[in-house]
Amino acid sequence: MPSIQVLDQNTINQIAAGEVIERPSSVAKELLENAIDAKATAITVEIKDGGISFIRITDNGCGIKPEEIPLAFLRHSTSKIRTVEDLLTVSSLGFRGEALSSIASVAQVELITKIPEALNGARYLIEGGQEQKVEEVGCPEGTTFLIRNLFFNTPARKKFLKTAQTEAGYIAEVVERIALSHPEISIRFINNNQNKLHTSGNGSLKDIIYQVYGREITTNLFSINTESNFGNIQGFIGKPLISRGNRSFENYYVNGRYIRSQIIARAIEDAYQPYLMQHKYPFVVFNLSIKPELLDINVHPTKMELRFRNSQEVYEFIKDSITKTLGHKELIPEIELKETDKKPLPIENAPQKPSYRIPEPFETKRMEEIKEYTGGYTANPKPPSSPKKEEEKVPEQLNLPVQLLSEEAKPQHKIIGQLFQTYWLVELQDKFYFIDQHAAHEKVLYEKTIKNLKNKEFASQLLQPPIIVTLDLKQETLLKQNIKSFEEIGFTVEPFGGREYAVSAVPYNLFGLVSKEVFLEMLDHLLEEGKGNTQTLLLEQIASMSCKAAVKGNFSLSTEEAKSLIDQLLTLENPYHCPHGRPTIIAMTKTEIERKFKRIL
Repeated sequence: MPSIQVLDQNTINQIAAGEVIERPSSVAKELLENAIDAKATAITVEIKDGGISFIRITDNGCGIKPEEIPLAFLRHSTSKIRTVEDLLTVSSLGFRGEALSSIASVAQVELITKIPEALNGARYLIEGGQEQKVEEVGCPEGTTFLIRNLFFNTPARKKFLKTAQTEAGYIAEVVERIALSHPEISIRFINNNQNKLHTSGNGSLKDIIYQVYGREITTNLFSINTESNFGNIQGFIGKPLISRGNRSFENYYVNGRYIRSQIIARAIEDAYQPYLMQHKYPFVVFNLSIKPELLDINVHPTKMELRFRNSQEVYEFIKDSITKTLGHKELIPEIELKETDKKPLPIENAPQKPSYRIPEPFETKRMEEIKEYTGGYTANPKPPSSPKKEEEKVPEQLNLPVQLLSEEAKPQHKIIGQLFQTYWLVELQDKFYFIDQHAAHEKVLYEKTIKNLKNKEFASQLLQPPIIVTLDLKQETLLKQNIKSFEEIGFTVEPFGGREYAVSAVPYNLFGLVSKEVFLEMLDHLLEEGKGNTQTLLLEQIASMSCKAAVKGNFSLSTEEAKSLIDQLLTLENPYHCPHGRPTIIAMTKTEIERKFKRIL
C-alpha cells in the first residue's frame, strides 16, 4: 500500500487553481471583481485568442501598495476580511484571497499598479507561481493585469479548452453580466482589437440593456422597485412577449454579485407562470439587495452559489414583487406589418420625421391639373411645416391611451364582427384588436374557478345519474387523503360500496365535461406529481378542463355573446393570456395599417 505524504507546494497551488480558474472567463471574472472592489469607475478588458494567449484588464481603482504586492499573490491573502466573523457581514465581491494565487500558478502574470499618494508605480512579474521581477515604473493611478499563456505549465488542462471564439464568448458573457450589475462603472471590452462593448457609466441600467440585448428587449420592459424589511429589488422585468426557450435571459444579482439560485429562479418562473406558455422563460435583470448577515456566500470557490437564512421569505418576496409589477398592466402585443424593404427602426427618443398623407393614385392627375392653374402645387407634396411650440402643447391626459379592457372604454367599443369563426374584431380609437374567443373564454372560466377557491364560494352542479368510479388502492388512498381539497373546489364524492365511489356533483363551470375518465385522470395527475400542494395540482387540471369547456374556434358566436365575453374579461386581473400562456388579445395600430396601404410614409 502506498505511503501517505504531504504534497509539494506547487502541486497544491495547481490543484487549488483548478477550483477557481476553469477557463479564461474565470480569470476575467476574478480580476473584474477585484477592480470593482478597488472602487474603480472605469475598467477595460482586452483579450486575444479567446483570452488563452492574452488578457489585459486595466482599472482606475485604488491600486496596491508596492510592499504588499508579493503578499497579494500568496494563498488566502486578502484585504477584504480579517477574521472569520467578517464572513458574516462581507459585502465585497472577493474575499477568499485565492484568485491571484490561482492565476499566477497557471499563467505568466504581469502587474503594473500605482496608489494615488505615490509618485511612481510598481511592475511585478510572476510566472507559474514563481516571482520573476520587481521594479519601479511610471504609470497612471490604478492597476493593470496582463495574463499571458494561460495553462502554459498544465498542457493537459489547456487541451480541454474550447475554440478561441467560444472562449471569447464566455468572457463576453462575464463582462456583460458585470456591466449589467454595475451601471455606474464604465466598462469597455475589446476582442482582437475590436470594440465589442463600451458602457458610459452613467448609472442607467436601461442603457446597458439596450447595448447588450437591443431595442426589442429594451422597449418591452417594466421597471421593478420594491422593498421589504430585509432588503429591496431594483431593476427591470420583461413583458411576456419577449420570453425565450431557456433561462439565459434570467439575470439576477444579490448585492451586486451574479449568482445562480434555484430559489430565485423558481420565484421568477412561478410569478410568470400565468403569462407564459410551457417551457418558456422570462427576461429579467434585477438586483436583490439584502443584509449580508442573512446570507452565506462562502459556499463554493467560484462564489456563484449562496445560501439564504430564510429562503422561503426570499421566494415569496421576489414572487410577490414580480406579480405586483405585472399586475394591472396592459399586456396586449401589437402587430407590425413588416416589409422586406422597410427601413431600420430609429433609435428610441431620436427625432423623427412627421407622418404626412400622400395623394391617392387617382388624385394625382387631377392635382397636377390644378397645379397648372395655381402654380403652387407639386405631385409630391412636402411634409407640412412643424407648428409653433405653443401649439404643440396638448393637455397630458389627452395623450393617455384608453385601454381596451377598461370601464371607460366600454362605450367606445366598436365590434366589427367575427373572423374565421374564431377571432372577434374590435375597434377602439386608433387601434384594431383581435380577440381569440377560445383563449378568452378559457381564461374567464379558469379565473372564475380561482376566484371561487380564494373566496370559498364554489357552486356545484348535481349529476343525474352520478358517475361511478372504481379505484385501485393507490387512488383510493389518495382520494381519502385529499377529499377536502376536492370538496373545496366543488366536487361531491361519496363511498358507493367496496372500492367504488359516486361522484354526484362537480364544479359548475365543468358541468358536462367531468366523466369517469376525466376524474381518474385528475387522480393520476396527483399520483404522478407526488407530495405537492394538492389544491395547486388540482387547479392545473382545472386549467386543462377550462380549455375543454371553453367555446372552440370555428364556432359562430352572436355579437351579444362576444360583447358579454369582453365584459367578463374586464373583471380579470390578467385578461391577456390564457391559463397555458397563449395571448387572448393582440392589437394593430391604425398607423401600421396606413403604412401598409402607403397612405402615410
